[in-house]
Amino acid sequence: MNKEDIIHFFDRMAPQWDAEMIRSDEIIGKILDGAGIAPGVDVLDVACGTGVLFPDYLARQVGSVTAVDIAPEMVKIAAAKYPGENITVLCADVEELSGEKQFDCIMVYNAFPHFPDPEKLIATLSGMLRPGGTLTVAHGMSRAQIDHRHEGAASKVSRGLIHEDELAAMFQKHLTVTVKISDQRMYQVTGKK
Repeated sequence: MNKEDIIHFFDRMAPQWDAEMIRSDEIIGKILDGAGIAPGVDVLDVACGTGVLFPDYLARQVGSVTAVDIAPEMVKIAAAKYPGENITVLCADVEELSGEKQFDCIMVYNAFPHFPDPEKLIATLSGMLRPGGTLTVAHGMSRAQIDHRHEGAASKVSRGLIHEDELAAMFQKHLTVTVKISDQRMYQVTGKK
């Protein structure tokens, strides 16, 4: 996968992203529960897209959200959604972010197949967690549904969603796995530092 192709693809998709989103509040609630999204936590939303989880974070009264996406058009939409809230939206490659800030919860929601090097991503994000913090990779669909959705136009900017056992093994190099779910409705691996 080429980073420029990924940026171009998601910039093209940004205007219709929210209208075409498939969402289950019940599944998102379960994912956020397992991820430890609770009042007062500082969240890093990786590949935030148009900010689809922002209202969920706000409803849970998180302390702050730092949202990062590589596609400028996605960032533009996300940044305009909740002005005045404690949400900072950055246009950047999360793997190239530097800084001392650490987070209580890091969320990679509906984005993991678009990262070319999963092991590097997990290692990088694990290093951005506070002690006791959680890293979550989740999708509001099954692995089969995600893979089917990425056939066609998205095939050049994604890879198959890896088996949850393989992802859990990557997590275990850095974190203690606390959630591992892959069923007909959702996919989630969460690890705690």
